[in-house]
Amino acid sequence: MTITIKNDFIFEEEIKKSRFICHLKRVTSEEEAREFITSIKKQHHKANHNVSAFTIGEHQEIQRSSDDGEPSGTAGVPMLDILKKRELTNLVAVVTRYFGGIKLGAGGLIRAYAGSVNHAIDAVGLVKIVEQTQLDLHMDYGLFDNVSRYLATAGLAIADSVFTDRVVISIFADTADIEQLKLDLIEQFHGKLDLTVGDKKLVEVAI
Repeated sequence: MTITIKNDFIFEEEIKKSRFICHLKRVTSEEEAREFITSIKKQHHKANHNVSAFTIGEHQEIQRSSDDGEPSGTAGVPMLDILKKRELTNLVAVVTRYFGGIKLGAGGLIRAYAGSVNHAIDAVGLVKIVEQTQLDLHMDYGLFDNVSRYLATAGLAIADSVFTDRVVISIFADTADIEQLKLDLIEQFHGKLDLTVGDKKLVEVAI
């Protein structure tokens, strides 16, 4: 399972007359992240700084940050820390700063850059991306109502139903839970269901 933002997003705020514009984008590779950073720098070439941070991989295997001219450790690293603490991945953040004439100091810069990313993430919302597996339940007609009620109680939506000489109900469940689910179904219906495992897919769930 990975956690990332719902969609690409831009968040702007003003701190002591400086404009901070946070650009968030979902990415799947370091190359894609760097291309996005380059595009923001071109788009905001008149800005004083375009500070960046990104994490990539299911366990944040790739972590990068850049202060882009701000004092070392006051900008990119605090942004990266937010992504790490919130366990977000496959995400790049670029905070563009237009200097407003008032210096913030090291502590002020850290709070401003970290806060900009935090506020943007809160505003856009998050999703968890989980792998789900299809499970087909083959049964006699007499079991259909009971099985349907059981699945509804368990919070498992029926993806498809086929009625021929028997009934086949297709559901999707988190891959990590499939084996236990199979055991539960066999026990609940005394082995009267034939179960077959199908394809896998990635699903985004709002959190």
